[in-house]
Amino acid sequence: LCSKMPEREDDHLTPATRLLEKRREMAEVEQALAAQKEAREASSCEFQMKMESLQQRREELERKEFQLKESLLKFDKFLKENDSKKARAIKKATDEKDLQKSKDKEIDRLREDTSHLVKNRAKIQAKLEKHIMFHKYLEKVLEGAEEFHEIREIIARYDTLTATHDDLMESEIGNQEKVEKQRGDLMKYTEEKNNDILSYNNQLGGLQTRLDKAQSRAVKWESKWMHIKNTAAKKTLLLGRVKMATHNLFQLVNRHQKTRRDDVDIEDTTEQLIRVRRLLPLTLHVFVLFF
Repeated sequence: LCSKMPEREDDHLTPATRLLEKRREMAEVEQALAAQKEAREASSCEFQMKMESLQQRREELERKEFQLKESLLKFDKFLKENDSKKARAIKKATDEKDLQKSKDKEIDRLREDTSHLVKNRAKIQAKLEKHIMFHKYLEKVLEGAEEFHEIREIIARYDTLTATHDDLMESEIGNQEKVEKQRGDLMKYTEEKNNDILSYNNQLGGLQTRLDKAQSRAVKWESKWMHIKNTAAKKTLLLGRVKMATHNLFQLVNRHQKTRRDDVDIEDTTEQLIRVRRLLPLTLHVFVLFF
């Protein structure tokens, strides 16, 4: 799971410790450079050589510092990769553990199913031993029956008859239920119609009472109507006589006055009376003069 560690110069020191050590050496070099700078007046050539040596040492230290930084980066990358691989390994182990649990549960379920199957097999075997005598009986029946050639034909016929019997029983039960329902509907209908008849009888009694009252009122109104008709006939006869007398009087007055009569309608009794009233005094005066 772990990759190869990066190469290091000192296995007993950590990269951070080595970096601090190198920085300390660089500080010492800087101090030495400062001291050498103060003493450069002593020997210019020697100072130059030392400066070059120190410069080379400084460059070497910088190179080593860069290498240490690279080593630190590689080490950090190594740690991250190692953590990632570790996490994947843990996840894989967890998944395998969960899968194992699932398999164990499946095994337990299969064992339980197997146990049930064994028990059912024992029950079926017991039933088979219990019903073996029926098989022997059917074999004897088959030997004496010409209609059947195999036991399954007898069983098929039995199943057919049983199904037919069940259908007939179910149909009979259905018919009984229908009869009961129709009987109940008939009783309900009869009760409703009896109630309707009672209600109609009550209504008929009320209507008969109203009819008797109406007939009684009709007799009274018939008597009144006959009286009105008789009265109207008398008044009509009287009116006819009045109109005839008025017309005769109107003709008599017009004949003596020698006026036109066609300007008054023969049926306009009112106008005739007005003319007679206006002309009658004059007619009476003439009648007195001549008679």
